[in-house]
Amino acid sequence: MVFSSMVFLCVFLPVVFLLYYMIPSLQVRNMLLILFSLLFYAYGEPVYVILMMISTMLNYIFGRIIGRSEQRFRKVILTFAVICNLGILAFFKYADMIIATGNTLFHMDVEQLGLPLPIGLSFFTFQAMSYVIDVYRGEVECQRAYRNVLLYISFFPQLIAGPIVKYHDIQEQITNRSGDLKKIATGLRRFITGLGKKVLISNTMAVAADAVFAAPVDELNACSAWIGALAYMMQIYFDFSGYSDMAIGLGHMFGFAFLENFQYPYISGSIKEFWRRWHISLSTWFKEYLYIPLGGNRKGRIRTYINKIIVFLCTGLWHGANWTFVVWGIFHGMFLLLEDILPVRKLPRILRHLYAVLAVCVGFVIFRADTLLDGFGMIGTMFTGWSFREGQMAFALEQLTPVFLLIFAAAVAGCTPIVPCIRNRVSGTRIGWICEPASYIVSVLLLLLCMFNLAGGSYNPFIYFRF
Repeated sequence: MVFSSMVFLCVFLPVVFLLYYMIPSLQVRNMLLILFSLLFYAYGEPVYVILMMISTMLNYIFGRIIGRSEQRFRKVILTFAVICNLGILAFFKYADMIIATGNTLFHMDVEQLGLPLPIGLSFFTFQAMSYVIDVYRGEVECQRAYRNVLLYISFFPQLIAGPIVKYHDIQEQITNRSGDLKKIATGLRRFITGLGKKVLISNTMAVAADAVFAAPVDELNACSAWIGALAYMMQIYFDFSGYSDMAIGLGHMFGFAFLENFQYPYISGSIKEFWRRWHISLSTWFKEYLYIPLGGNRKGRIRTYINKIIVFLCTGLWHGANWTFVVWGIFHGMFLLLEDILPVRKLPRILRHLYAVLAVCVGFVIFRADTLLDGFGMIGTMFTGWSFREGQMAFALEQLTPVFLLIFAAAVAGCTPIVPCIRNRVSGTRIGWICEPASYIVSVLLLLLCMFNLAGGSYNPFIYFRF
């Protein structure tokens, strides 16, 4: 991954960018983006690029058929399209989970397939389904040009880790967009900010989180367990929001405007608010294409509760083929139901915030654990591990390096809208005029620091690549 990151920063991105703006025709520019997007995906998945193109072609054909069919046949075709998309997703992502669960429940010994998971499969499958469903609903016209659908699904900035771009949000930009120096500069600054969040903050948090979660439970106490839980909470946020920032920034550089995917979720005062701020592209996708079609909140309270649990069950399952993800999804769904029943909104703001952060942190322990047993064991240690043996304390203190403490403090600050608040305060003032060019100078320094960090072979996992 280190080599891949350096190749992307030093070779791939500059070449694509320069060639893109040397070409005057938008249609040819689109073809260039398609070509390099396929090369980008093939670099990591040389075989599965064919799977992505097959998925894209199938959904293009489904869209064309739906667009030409009479109303009575459109729903049948849509149903078949959804089954095909979910079938591909289930086969490559969930087959081994289904086999393993069946073997456990029915004492069988069926051999697992052992298929490697195509990178970004969940992301591009949901985007493809978005296109077909939008055509069925009449919100957009079916694309006559296959290349436009292929660009929509394969565009490299958001191909492998989102955000999930819904077709109706981007259809006009595929055939009608422009770029200028302002967009390019702000996009590049946004990209570098995301890169810094990933390389400098998330990767540092990952070292402590991985060490704690890999340790046997009997070597942990409450101190080390909380260190691991909080480190992972920061790791996953800065990993995914960092990648989303990079995708949004790259989109701006090529004239696209992607919707925001994170809005400071850790300042939330409830789980409901958390999901309005966390992974917005996924939560809105499920709202538009699952929750509302199920009936939303229009069919009574009991049906509403059932619909919410279904949505969060699917949200958990979307993240991976492990029962830890399923339980994590249900965990969040149950808290949403709890908030509908109990007067959480009447609590003081500070108590609501502490409640939400605690629930999210505990949930992420389940999310991160290899098994449910490991996850519940870690949670138990967080709240009951009041043993302070020398070895346990030594292990906890090993994680609290000066670099970790410094970066953790930066992460806590970065989880809050402090910087936007300061920017708004000084906007239009003399300080504001100075801060704007200074932010670009800081971005260049940040880019150099990230490149030195990557070149040094530092730990560089991407959590959401496996989804």
